[in-house]
Amino acid sequence: MPRPADAPKAPTMADVAHEAGVSHQTVSRVLSDHPNVREATRVRVNEAIARLGYRRNSAARALVTRRTHTLGVIALNTALHGPASILAGVQEASRDRGYVVATVTLRTATPTALTQAMDHLTAWGVEGVIALTSQQETVRALAALRTPFPVVTVEGGRRLDLPDVSLDQALGARMVTEHLLAAGHRTVWHVAGPRDWAESEGRTAGWESALRAAGAPVPQVLRGDWSPLSGYRAGQRLAGHAAAGGQNGADRPTAVFVANDQMALGVLRALREAGIRTPEDVAVAGFDDIPEAEFFPPPLTTVRQDFGAIGRGGVALLLDHIEGRATGTEFVTVQPELIARASTARRRDPASS
Repeated sequence: MPRPADAPKAPTMADVAHEAGVSHQTVSRVLSDHPNVREATRVRVNEAIARLGYRRNSAARALVTRRTHTLGVIALNTALHGPASILAGVQEASRDRGYVVATVTLRTATPTALTQAMDHLTAWGVEGVIALTSQQETVRALAALRTPFPVVTVEGGRRLDLPDVSLDQALGARMVTEHLLAAGHRTVWHVAGPRDWAESEGRTAGWESALRAAGAPVPQVLRGDWSPLSGYRAGQRLAGHAAAGGQNGADRPTAVFVANDQMALGVLRALREAGIRTPEDVAVAGFDDIPEAEFFPPPLTTVRQDFGAIGRGGVALLLDHIEGRATGTEFVTVQPELIARASTARRRDPASS
């Protein structure tokens, strides 16, 4: 759309130089943070920029500095709370560091789709890419690509030669399993996430290691797909095991650790429909601490992830590689936090009832 004839002209670098009483070259040095500029001159130029409302031409600046200040993101499964929250954290952290984000969202991460995504991001001039994926097949495909810029994974599983930022999934699972054992349960059942997800594998490994360290039985793993419906179906199976446990209660589930809060919601409903009370009959704990978790009936014990910290960590690690401060395969770990609520209230000693 053409500019109206009477529209005000945008101020130029020459206008800033005239306003500040300096040369065009001095303004350029101030804009590029050149060290050989006196502080009084720098202040005068910045004041002139503010008065005139001057905005730098990012395309022209990129030609001179060979920096676009654009980061690429490849994201999968953004309908899920975790990936969506991490993506928001990456975008916020990038803005705080003066970068814009070009995002490609994929439904499936086939090698062809990943190659096309990288081609798009390369054409957009990104300086590096953050890949938000927990699926091991995707990480393997990423590691096989040859790119002209650094690539950092978030929750990538750390099995390949790619820098990564991840929550300590196994620690979070151990914390919640130990919490349930300490509440008086003989063992803890587990509803896991889908296979080939680093998060699911880490949580299952942490759960099992906590049981084995305590000398507790390790029940058969039930599996879902992160959705409330899959949790509901797993909860129906748990209810069936509870009914089959008989009066002695030796095989009856009394506690379950669910690999995410959405599936835990489904488990709670299935138990409630079967007449099984939480936590009196079966204690339930989740993972993620979604905003709704404290409003579940009953409020849900869960493991909190600091999604903002994970996003900031991914951006910081990528910028370390872009700016030459890191060159290897660095792993950054974010610590989880156990949030205890009413869904895992301490189990009463049967002898006292």
